[in-house]
Amino acid sequence: MGNLFSQFFPPRPQWTAKDIPDLTGKVAIVTGANVGIGKETAKELLVHGAKVYVAARSKSKAEAAIADLKAETGKEAYFLELDLSDLVAVKRSAEVFSSQEQKLNILIANAGVWCAPIDLLSKQNYDLTIGTNVLGHYYFTKLLLPVLQAGVSDGGARVVTVASSGADFAKPIVWESFTDTPARRKIAPIDIYAQSKLLNVITTREFAQRYADTGIVFSSLNPGNIRSDLYRDVKGIQRLIFGLLLYDLEHGALTQLYAATAPEANLNGAYYIPWARHGKATKKAQDPAINGRFWDWLEEQVKGL
Repeated sequence: MGNLFSQFFPPRPQWTAKDIPDLTGKVAIVTGANVGIGKETAKELLVHGAKVYVAARSKSKAEAAIADLKAETGKEAYFLELDLSDLVAVKRSAEVFSSQEQKLNILIANAGVWCAPIDLLSKQNYDLTIGTNVLGHYYFTKLLLPVLQAGVSDGGARVVTVASSGADFAKPIVWESFTDTPARRKIAPIDIYAQSKLLNVITTREFAQRYADTGIVFSSLNPGNIRSDLYRDVKGIQRLIFGLLLYDLEHGALTQLYAATAPEANLNGAYYIPWARHGKATKKAQDPAINGRFWDWLEEQVKGL
């Protein structure tokens, strides 16, 4: 119950965007930075001197966001085409970035699909939510490990994955739901979303353990209940209720900015909660057998791509 209360009524932040250190010379990618929390995150990174790539599927939407960011900050962000629902496109995006930049200091896996209709699948026929939120980000991160490693020796490197309170409320993993099976079609989209957020935390913990000796710092977080583009399809009374319980984008970006930039947020495998605080990941993400099994599944999906 304490977690639930804290989710809706977090204490006043003790750390704000004004506390972000100088990021001059740092290179950052924010997925889904064309809208919402991602765009707000990109803005603050730009304000503090980072070179920022807006990684998004739509070039027109990204360029509109980049124009907005330029007007707000006076700084130029860069477009990186990235369709997380297509593993081939993910590989192409990582290759393009790696050909343009020698290092990567900050990777924020922020993009996400929420309650996608059950009929929607990824390009390789995974559940769209799992394929985008989890598998796509995992593969993107894996492909960028060499430039992240270069970032370690040039100012440090952090990978921040945005989960949500959905991880806390997720039901036991339904392994058959990752692809289009009869079992998947019996699950409500909200439960698949919650499962994807739990899997985000699990993936982060596995990265942190398996790549601990690289010096890359991996963390995941719950950004809080935020008035973002994620809820664009919510209608009627639900929208009214959400409106009363949601916080602004500035608050939403705070925890991932903290994880990505604060000198004290350097604990590998950490989990953060609203606003910009160390927290504890759900026990459901701490079973070595389940975590190892899921990591093996991820590895199998991208083998030979």
